[in-house]
Amino acid sequence: MFDSELPQDHAPVITLIDEQGRSLDCYIERELAVAGKEYLLLLPVDHPVEIFVWDDDEESDAILLDDEKEIQMVFADAQAVLAEQNLTLKWTAFTLTVAGDLPPVADEDLLTMEIEDDEFDLEPEEFQLLATFYHQDQEYSVYTPRDPMLLCARRNPHGKTELVPPDEVQPFLENMLSEDLED
Repeated sequence: MFDSELPQDHAPVITLIDEQGRSLDCYIERELAVAGKEYLLLLPVDHPVEIFVWDDDEESDAILLDDEKEIQMVFADAQAVLAEQNLTLKWTAFTLTVAGDLPPVADEDLLTMEIEDDEFDLEPEEFQLLATFYHQDQEYSVYTPRDPMLLCARRNPHGKTELVPPDEVQPFLENMLSEDLED
């Protein structure tokens, strides 16, 4: 059974820790017990962000920067340009985040990315531009997803919270949806 949803300013917060010891504070949006296991639907407290690099060969191709060494190389520049907007870039567990108030959304600041997946027909994902900067004559942009980033987690037998492995996410979501339909 789900706990009642609370406004985020009253929602309990839990901290996830990754293998590198980085933390990510998340609101507990929902809790669900399935077959004796406690599952959690989490929403990061701060805004998740992605850094994209612009392909010099193509006018409009943005490539997601997902290599930690490359991110580390440009992190200080991204942090500085976001600080100019009173946003604090953090290298948190599982994702980069920014703390602070996001600027208003303008249509020209939106980037739509087509996500390819062989198994599922996924909707395009929309991102809001927060900042653009250059590092060694290469253009980079920091974007935040327009849709909330939800994480599925569970409490292990030792009471520690961990992300749900991908093979367990589907049953968790099916149970969550069936509970919602019953309410």
